[in-house]
Amino acid sequence: MPGPLEGIRVLEISQIVVGPYCGMMLADLGADVLKIEPPGGEGGRLIGGFMPGESKSYHALNRGKRSLVLDLQRPEAQALVQRVIPHFDVFIINSRAGVPGRLGVDYETLAKSRPDLVYMENTGYGDEGPSAQRAGSDIVAQAYSGLMAGEGKVNEFGAPRQITSTAIGDFATGLAAAMGICAALYRRALSGRGDHIKTSLLATALSIQSGTVGRLPVSDEIYQRPLLEEVERLRAAGAPWADIVKARDARRRTGGAFANYYNTYRVKDGAITLGALTPRNQQQIRDVLGITEDPMLHPDFNAADPAWAAKVEALATDIRARMLTRTMDEWIEAFDAAGAPASKVNIPEDLADDPQVRAMGYMIEVDHSITGPERWPGAVTRHANFPTGTSRPAPALGQHTDESLLELGLTAEEVAELRRCGAAE
Repeated sequence: MPGPLEGIRVLEISQIVVGPYCGMMLADLGADVLKIEPPGGEGGRLIGGFMPGESKSYHALNRGKRSLVLDLQRPEAQALVQRVIPHFDVFIINSRAGVPGRLGVDYETLAKSRPDLVYMENTGYGDEGPSAQRAGSDIVAQAYSGLMAGEGKVNEFGAPRQITSTAIGDFATGLAAAMGICAALYRRALSGRGDHIKTSLLATALSIQSGTVGRLPVSDEIYQRPLLEEVERLRAAGAPWADIVKARDARRRTGGAFANYYNTYRVKDGAITLGALTPRNQQQIRDVLGITEDPMLHPDFNAADPAWAAKVEALATDIRARMLTRTMDEWIEAFDAAGAPASKVNIPEDLADDPQVRAMGYMIEVDHSITGPERWPGAVTRHANFPTGTSRPAPALGQHTDESLLELGLTAEEVAELRRCGAAE
């Protein structure tokens, strides 16, 4: 059976995470994705490379695609993209604002040849405003958007610690871009009109912090205004970053009572995370831990009143001590029996062989032309009536240059000429 995007052809000019991840999501849904790489390959091939031109990062983010090497600095390559774009439904590019125009692959140029093209363009900050032309990356977006400060972590040198486990802004933006493309394809099927979709790392980072970035005056007057005043006072006094983070964290501790049941704790042989979001779940955790006194259960409890803070912290200390009395397996058995949300804190390197991951078939197997058998996390959605995922591995650099150009209507002589002048490899 065909995937839900079977018949959709995608031309991707992207690197590192956002564009590659977006393209891979579309490939998992059945689209035919042709990736244009510069001579030498896109930057992702160099991150953690285990051999020339190949890296685990590139393999992880480019499953299901074919690779075509073009030097878009050359007018012959730009003319080629403009010539073949009518064969494609979707175009993906992630770059600094203005770069598509300099490469001759901006929306206005390509839409002349394919008016119903769905064009997806990602930038760091957006394409207008004082930061539009600035270079961006995930860690830079973390800093600018507040994501980094929101973590409240400081390294051994007193500087902010970035979110290092994953490029959260990049991956979330890649998913948002894929969602936008699918929506545009649906609208095109109804109206016949194409679309110019714009995403940015900044927009995504703001969105996933809505509860913090947003303004709600009736609430902000209680919680946010005192926090901002304290932070501004410390900045004016030249306080070190660690003091600013500590003050911000202290001001936000009004949610500490809730955090007692939505937090991570050390246990005898590792760590356990509790994830109670409802009063019922919180009571399940109290029952397992044997807790009978909790400030949250008092009829006069007020999370915004500092007078309750000492009692909340005393309960936190008690919970930490109780958690240290059992192992991970012992706690999980008890929490599962009560129906309480809890998990061991696993390391990601273990998950490929995790029993639940295996039972759901979340890992897929592919056979790479250079490295042989590989296993990767598969499609993030499953459809009852259409298959998702792909058996095609990430491509070797330029593996499909001749194949794809001939398929797009070029003659063997034209392909040879593109190679001769350096426009293609």
